[in-house]
Amino acid sequence: MNQALVVLLESLIDYAGMYPPAALTVDQAVANYTSYRRGKHMWALGRFVVPAAQLAAVPRGFPVTVVATDEMPDTEVIEIKAGNADAIERIARARGNRTVYVEVVNLALLATIKAYRLRAKIRTGGTTAEAFPSVDSVVAFIRGCVELGVPFKATAGLHHPIRCVAALTYDAGAAEGTMHGFLNLFMASALPEHAEKILLEDNVRAFAFDDGGFWWRDLRVPTEEIARVRQDVFVSFGSCSFEEPIADLKELGWL
Repeated sequence: MNQALVVLLESLIDYAGMYPPAALTVDQAVANYTSYRRGKHMWALGRFVVPAAQLAAVPRGFPVTVVATDEMPDTEVIEIKAGNADAIERIARARGNRTVYVEVVNLALLATIKAYRLRAKIRTGGTTAEAFPSVDSVVAFIRGCVELGVPFKATAGLHHPIRCVAALTYDAGAAEGTMHGFLNLFMASALPEHAEKILLEDNVRAFAFDDGGFWWRDLRVPTEEIARVRQDVFVSFGSCSFEEPIADLKELGWL
């Protein structure tokens, strides 16, 4: 298997099966995650995403990322929203040794996130077309994180590797919309000066892997740089499906 692809995908996909559009019960999601941890592509599986209210139902051996509201649960990784600098300060005071991703809409707050050595989170989709942020807003977020040195994760709407039009839910006859691709998002994070064009790229043939890196058109990100970007910039993304991203990568001949 291509080494650059392995480095890019390792622990990349946080499994959020309890969230829409899958919206599974905690027992169903736990069963799926258990199966994925034993499967052929377990190395691409990240953490189990769970709402704080359901944490007690998750096996203790699971590496979790907990979506909190007010109180900070006693877990290693937490995701939480903040609407202003005061809220971020409160989160920072309660953080302890936890890794905390703070979801913000106002990008001016990225500087506050940086000041408190927290991480950022961006919402990249949902179950309606309106839930998907514009390319310009995603570019602004990525460039803000890169310039400040703030690692981030993404969540929602990243079921497919490359930008495409796809069904927004699993319902029969579901509406379709344009989805951001998670490989587009990674490459835009690695090459932020080209982020807009990369995020708009829907030609799968514009992307390629070789033994030493990942290509977008005539630009190449070496494997060692892929590892750095995964650690320092685009850390992971949450998806209610682990199977869809893997299936797409297989169909494209990359897995």
